[in-house]
Amino acid sequence: MSSSHRRARGRSLLSVAAALPLTMSSPVRAQEPLAHLDEIAVQGGAGIGLPPNAPADAVGAEAAAALRIPSLTQSSPVGLNLRTPSRSATRLGLTPLETPASLDIISGETIRLRGQTSVLEAVSQNGTGITAFGSPGSGLGFFTARGFAGQNSIQTLFDGTRLYVGANTVTFPFDTWNVERIEVLRGPASVLYGDGAIGGIVNVVSKKPLFTPLNVARFGLGEDGIVRAAVDSTGPIGESLAYRLNVSGNRADGWITPEGDFRNLAVSGALTLQANPDLAFTLSHDLGYQEPTRYWGTPLVNGRVPDSIRFNNYNVRDSKIAWTDNWTQFRTEWTPSADVTVRNTAYRLQSRRHWRDVEQYRFNPATGLVDRSDYLEIYHSQEQIGNRFDATFRHSLFGFSNTFSAGFDVNHVSFRHTNNFTFSETPTSVPLYDYDPGFFPPGGRASPAYATRTNQASVFAEDRLFLTDRLSFLTGVRFDAPRLHREDLRSGATFERSFRALGYRFALLFEPTPDTSLYAQYATATDPVNSLITLSQSLAGFELSTGRQVEVGAKGLAFGGAVEWTLAGYRIVKDNLISAVPGQPTVSTQVGQQSSLGAEAALSWLPAPGWRIDANLALLHAQYDDFTQNVGGVAVSYAGNQPINVPEQVANLWVNWAFARDWEGRVGLQHVGEVFSDFGNTVRRPGYTLVNLGLDHQVTAGSRLSLRVFNLFDKIYAADGSAVNGVGTAWLLGRPRSLEVAYTVAW
Repeated sequence: MSSSHRRARGRSLLSVAAALPLTMSSPVRAQEPLAHLDEIAVQGGAGIGLPPNAPADAVGAEAAAALRIPSLTQSSPVGLNLRTPSRSATRLGLTPLETPASLDIISGETIRLRGQTSVLEAVSQNGTGITAFGSPGSGLGFFTARGFAGQNSIQTLFDGTRLYVGANTVTFPFDTWNVERIEVLRGPASVLYGDGAIGGIVNVVSKKPLFTPLNVARFGLGEDGIVRAAVDSTGPIGESLAYRLNVSGNRADGWITPEGDFRNLAVSGALTLQANPDLAFTLSHDLGYQEPTRYWGTPLVNGRVPDSIRFNNYNVRDSKIAWTDNWTQFRTEWTPSADVTVRNTAYRLQSRRHWRDVEQYRFNPATGLVDRSDYLEIYHSQEQIGNRFDATFRHSLFGFSNTFSAGFDVNHVSFRHTNNFTFSETPTSVPLYDYDPGFFPPGGRASPAYATRTNQASVFAEDRLFLTDRLSFLTGVRFDAPRLHREDLRSGATFERSFRALGYRFALLFEPTPDTSLYAQYATATDPVNSLITLSQSLAGFELSTGRQVEVGAKGLAFGGAVEWTLAGYRIVKDNLISAVPGQPTVSTQVGQQSSLGAEAALSWLPAPGWRIDANLALLHAQYDDFTQNVGGVAVSYAGNQPINVPEQVANLWVNWAFARDWEGRVGLQHVGEVFSDFGNTVRRPGYTLVNLGLDHQVTAGSRLSLRVFNLFDKIYAADGSAVNGVGTAWLLGRPRSLEVAYTVAW
């Protein structure tokens, strides 16, 4: 079965590749770089129909697409964006060059040109030192950064708004069609966003309504029945009202069988009312629906995945995974003067999730069968209603230039968990080949388990004081006070717990030249011991874990902006891990410690007309300093071991070459070092290097044909893995070699 599936994949690859040249009928004009859609950065809004105070991120790449401006000097959009204002690392409106922290700004058009259709791909293949892993149980959305892993250590935000993590799962945002940019802040961010950000944050910023008409559509086909379709439309409705509508859908038969198909839909709509030049209101609603591939991994045979079972799926025939997210936000921005900015965001976030699967597979060498267990059915119902307010003031303090920002964030979260954890399952076994997947047991259906209510309030403030023209002092502080109420819907038992968390940051930034900055920073952070809003009673007695970071760095531009570069070194220590008490292995205490020490570098370089090189590298040493767990009634220390799912080497390289007018090629390399699936570091998942290719042809001034080849050398690699008693049981495999073709048109 698997060999015929691979032959079919090969025929599909050849047929699509053979058809591609037939569509590329425009003549080649040698040695002129490709003119990209959505590429040139246009400064300011004058003359292109934008309101007078339109934010900088509303113009640029998209305005260029609307005006059909070709790029004759760049072979990809905007490099490291060191001069692009950001709000992810600070609320003071600083650029990365002015920010004493490590921040990546990845433009949406860069993401789409590289064929990255998911937020996971976009972040892990472009960001510095950040990787992605996770199974459908986590929403396929775990990140690692600076030695820390998971939704409780690296937050995911959408337009600066955070959906509190329930049961270690986040399922939105996921699609990149509506992305204006993605900002990745590495290092503690609790001073900005509260608990759960010791490793950093990923902030997905959506496209906003424009007063310049723009319409873009894309259609793509690929192997394994992949079909992609998307449309983006924006423009004015009268003089003061503008709209934005983005719709994108993807479906495929999948590269594994059976039950390997997937489909998703993302719909985003927004209206902006420019009431006057100083006051704007934006109402937006974003819908995400996903039915991902119902795949939980491939069993290991003698520690590896045989090629003969690479495309096999051992889940049951009637498995189901479905996620629906709705995000409604109402944003107000008021600038009563050039020195005052007031922002408010009111929001309602809702998530509905359903799983019905058999999730654990282990090859049994004694029987030659695959033993299957964890027949699970789970529902999540989550709603978060809240409001975030901040105001920024620019003024003089004791004769020094100063910028100050303060605000508050309040929200209420309702969460309901339905599961079948009381089901006494009977494990099953199936042959390694030619098996009947069977069905989910009818007696294993879920019932209501528990419900929680969480009320959270926080206040925060930041300040930037210029001590001299070149030296500035930045501070920040945030205080959080969440309160959790949990009710067991089966026993009726309840408990309540309140937490208090204080995060702060101090930094000095020195600018020896207008194009260079040096900085030193000290920051603190807090992490919940588990997902805060679904905290169990067994963990209710523990405090939030605390962490602290020291970071030094430098960044700058050179040769008229042809080179952008960043360097950073850091050390992070996280305390209060839950450990077993030596001599009392059934008793836990909060005394553990985890640390990481690392260095990161990023470079964007235009070495010659038509060429661009983007590269980044992260090296770190991460370990458990003091961490003991209960193993078979014995307290076992894991001090000195590498944390689970954390690679110590991460690198990305993209080389673009506009080798002729209307043509551009690119190659991308992604390297992720080895990781471990267990605390004891006995279950190793090998590192891997992936190669991706791209070729673009500008068919007309407003249309582009794109070819993408993913995993060129068909590398078998593990995106995640499972282990039992120090033995690896399964790998969740990454995407095999595949080819896609897409056509994009703008008008």
